[in-house]
Amino acid sequence: MACSKFFSGDLSELLNEVIQYFHYDYKTLHSCILVNRLWCRLAIPLLWEDPFSIKSPKNYRFIEIYLCNLSDDDKKRLNEYVIHSGLFPSNTLFNYPKFIKHLDIYKVYNSIETWAYTNLPTSPTTQMLDFITELIVRSLFLIFIENEVNLHSFGVIIKNYEEFECFDAAFELILQNTNFVHNIKSLTLDFDNPNCSNTLNTIIFYSIDFKNINVLSELFNQLNVLESIHIVNCYSLDSGFIQQINNVTKPFKLRSLFLDKMDELLDPLIQKSGNYLENFKITKCNSLQLSQSLELYCSNIKFLYVVLHFKNINLIFKLIKNIRQNLNYLIINFSIICNVDGKIKFSSILLQNLGQILPFKLEYLNLVLAIKGSDLEVFLKNSQNTFIKKLLIRNAKYDKNNQDILPYIKEYIMKKKRVEYLAILDLFRGKGVDLFSLKDEVKEFQLYDIQVLDYYDSVIGVYDFIKETY
Repeated sequence: MACSKFFSGDLSELLNEVIQYFHYDYKTLHSCILVNRLWCRLAIPLLWEDPFSIKSPKNYRFIEIYLCNLSDDDKKRLNEYVIHSGLFPSNTLFNYPKFIKHLDIYKVYNSIETWAYTNLPTSPTTQMLDFITELIVRSLFLIFIENEVNLHSFGVIIKNYEEFECFDAAFELILQNTNFVHNIKSLTLDFDNPNCSNTLNTIIFYSIDFKNINVLSELFNQLNVLESIHIVNCYSLDSGFIQQINNVTKPFKLRSLFLDKMDELLDPLIQKSGNYLENFKITKCNSLQLSQSLELYCSNIKFLYVVLHFKNINLIFKLIKNIRQNLNYLIINFSIICNVDGKIKFSSILLQNLGQILPFKLEYLNLVLAIKGSDLEVFLKNSQNTFIKKLLIRNAKYDKNNQDILPYIKEYIMKKKRVEYLAILDLFRGKGVDLFSLKDEVKEFQLYDIQVLDYYDSVIGVYDFIKETY
């Protein structure tokens, strides 16, 4: 197919298919725009479909490019506060606002606040910063609406009252221009658009208290093409919530369940979701029935987030064995209530038993443990048949004389080329040493085709993972 397109002269279509593979590789996309006009024209829409979410390379100059579309009056208002006069580009090569596909209000707010702070006079007052942020938020939404953007996902995550006030005017604009959210396929929290029943296929509940929400069964029964539901860090999943879910007559396609508390009330939810469940966080679990349901009904989990606790460690091993044919992402962390001895003990038990039950390939493994070198060696030997594309280790040291784990990593990981990407952070009394900062070590790993990454930049955020995957 690709060859036929090439010989028929349809080079732009073929090149577009190639560039699509770099969708979230922003550094490569930045390089693509420098090749020639065709490459630039194909790469720019990908770079600008979600600029607020780009982590690396991170800058906020894209906000200024957006703002060059402002009216002259609004530009004058901004120039009253902004320190440099040449803020807005005189012209741009593309209509950049038209490319926006994904908006997350929380990220928009943080990006604008950071940009405003760096462009305002030294030590601006809180009142001045709030005013300029609110003005820019309203201006950006007005620009997007006027450009009739084709928004694919819209996340409404408000952390505090100040953010709510800031977006008040923007929400008024949206209510007056409902086409702004007419074609969205992924919506977080906002269910007011009456046209969503035949277009909405993804819902993300993020940090929601379901205590006084009593319309869930009606909502889900009206959504005709809903393919994925995600519950992340939510509260009050009580008997009332479960009853509403039981009243849903359509398949309840719960793809993600990340909670900080688990009990027997969740058992009907687990059973109803069954093999739709693909992303799961397991914490303290006292219910034998719930544990059995996880083993019986949830064999399709691909992303598992484990919080170690003395009441769930055996369940963890059983669950990993049960799902390893599909498991692709694994995060293992401490329970916050574990003391030092408990963290060391659970880390030892885990490393002694984990390697032999891992799948043959993992896309991502993040171990947040208190590691002894001998235990790590056992794990690395037992997991020698597992290839890990991206391995992250955050090692909590409670004694400055703790054995260095790097020699074991070099012996069993580096020399055998068992990973593509590696990030290691050693922590002792709140101070961290990141392998990424040790330039000689980084160069040594490069000789074995292993790229060392900054640990915190490499950590997968659950919300971002869900958004990008679904």
